[in-house]
Amino acid sequence: MTNTSPPVSPNGPRRLFLRYGLAGVVVVVAAGGAGLELVSRGVLPGQGALDRFDGACSMAAADLTGYAAPGPQVSGTFFSRARNRAVGYTIGYPPGHRPGAKLPLVVMLHGYGGNHTSALSGLSPAQALALRVNGTPLPPMAMVTVDGGPGYWNPHPGDNPQAMLTNELIPMCRRRGLGISRIGLMGISMGGYGALLLAEKRPDLVAAVAAISPAIWTSYAQARSANAGAYASPADFTADDAVTHAAALARVPVRVASGYSDPFYPGVRAFARALPKTPGGDPATVIFANGCHDGSFFTPQEPPSLAFLASHLS
Repeated sequence: MTNTSPPVSPNGPRRLFLRYGLAGVVVVVAAGGAGLELVSRGVLPGQGALDRFDGACSMAAADLTGYAAPGPQVSGTFFSRARNRAVGYTIGYPPGHRPGAKLPLVVMLHGYGGNHTSALSGLSPAQALALRVNGTPLPPMAMVTVDGGPGYWNPHPGDNPQAMLTNELIPMCRRRGLGISRIGLMGISMGGYGALLLAEKRPDLVAAVAAISPAIWTSYAQARSANAGAYASPADFTADDAVTHAAALARVPVRVASGYSDPFYPGVRAFARALPKTPGGDPATVIFANGCHDGSFFTPQEPPSLAFLASHLS
């Protein structure tokens, strides 16, 4: 599958628009109905986005060449003091590796209404790590998913998923030999926003971040009108607005992708424009292409996102 994007923006080196092709991609439109459901329920901004779904979300299927035999997965629960509840998690290992191996780590954050079992679109963590991107296996790395709740991965009264990630989940993984130095962050939709937010708050922890269709609001009023639980107050929105704090990513490699017909496209475009200009540094990879807020866009973006993270973790 090949998507054509606009030419390189003249507004700064941190915004790079690419033409990209994928081969050997596992395309499973498992979340296709989820995007429609979220729009119809008002969780995504703009009920009128449904009017654009006629043809706007049609994506050509890539040739499937399969992937290697997936490695093992380990699932469990722990009590999170930061979230004041038990949370589930899954750790996926790459082909040829088992628990106890010392590996780089990708923390994958789920979207709204999801949990650690559904963080990826159409794939398990072990399957994702076994992908071949353009015919080439990914370098060995582990992936962890975890329950973050419906609160957009930003702190809420009595529930702080950001602190759960930094103070509980990542230390637990490091005790298992995973992500001993910096880590990679990845997420889809609400999880994409959460990954960017964590990278902005803790750039010292993060080697790179990849966000697929991140759920970025352009104002507190917009967020509240679509999902009253996204932020506890206007002050909380200001404190955790990914656009406002994009300057914190000056030293963090960023990959972000969004479809033109995604209702969050305006927020992602604003985020891309706010990324700091860093002459001489690595430019951000910003993909704008045909697509909507559903699995037909999410799934093909997973392999290149993982390859991007692997290039900064290996």
